[in-house]
Amino acid sequence: MKAIRVTQHGGPEVLRYEDAPSLPVGPGKARIKLKAIGLNFIDIYQRRGAYPVQLPWTPGLEGAGVVEEAGAGVIFVKPGDRVAYTSQPGAYAEESVVDADSLIKLPDQITFEQGAALPLQGMTAHYLINEYRKPKPGDNVLIHAAAGGMGLLLCQWARHLGARVIGTVSTEEKAEAARAAGAHDVINYINSDFVEETKRLTNGKGVELIIDGVGKTTFAGDLEAAAMRGWIVIFGSASGPANPIGPNDLQKKSLTVSGGSLFNYLLSREELEMRAKDVIDGVLSGWLKLNIGKTLPLESAAEAHRILEGRESIGKIILTANN
Repeated sequence: MKAIRVTQHGGPEVLRYEDAPSLPVGPGKARIKLKAIGLNFIDIYQRRGAYPVQLPWTPGLEGAGVVEEAGAGVIFVKPGDRVAYTSQPGAYAEESVVDADSLIKLPDQITFEQGAALPLQGMTAHYLINEYRKPKPGDNVLIHAAAGGMGLLLCQWARHLGARVIGTVSTEEKAEAARAAGAHDVINYINSDFVEETKRLTNGKGVELIIDGVGKTTFAGDLEAAAMRGWIVIFGSASGPANPIGPNDLQKKSLTVSGGSLFNYLLSREELEMRAKDVIDGVLSGWLKLNIGKTLPLESAAEAHRILEGRESIGKIILTANN
């Protein structure tokens, strides 16, 4: 099979499209003939070496395709099933062998491209919205990087629950995308101070919930933009890790700061199925739209990384395999 292989950490140029061996299918495993692969920022962190991986390595944690072979003891899926998955390594390939109990069955109405776009970001949006301070009508919610794949889902979900959504972006094109996804107000942080604008938009009160996947360049401002008894959830570090603060710094406004990772919110098959079902139901009912901004062939993975890393994309980037 063909796959993207990495033999040293570095820039996008270390992603090489080459022949790779097929892996055996052991007990509890399934071989997936991949049709579409989802890009995520964790792929970039791992490629750079910020999140250690053993080399040589095939990137990618998210894909969609057809079950080709099921190992002994597999009960959730069978050959021929249309499936998607996340949190399984090696997705930048024509096929992947994964834990069968990580697979999500896809309804016929969901395309493979949608299937590759929904597991990681869709279920991440699910836990970020539901597990901390769930927005309710009248709440103000600030979402950073509101035009990225994650941001667009979060804007839709928070708006669906009745919250007033404020998004931050870097261009007017991205501002339009965030508004289309449900943001009531959009702050271009290149031209404006997001803290001052957030306070102005909320008449000095601040926001009850901040969802931050940016990190270093935003977190200090989050502490100022949050309302009294506000909640800040940090789940990524697109600009680098946030600078540390002292616990007592939270006392002034009785703030809560939480860190999130999807892996900690998929601790059982039941939890996976619950989150996946809610995301798929949202898509099928029409209120949750998966914005696929760009689709590139698997062999163009390096270009896809340049686009994602340079924040040139709006929505999700998908790679397609020649299957």
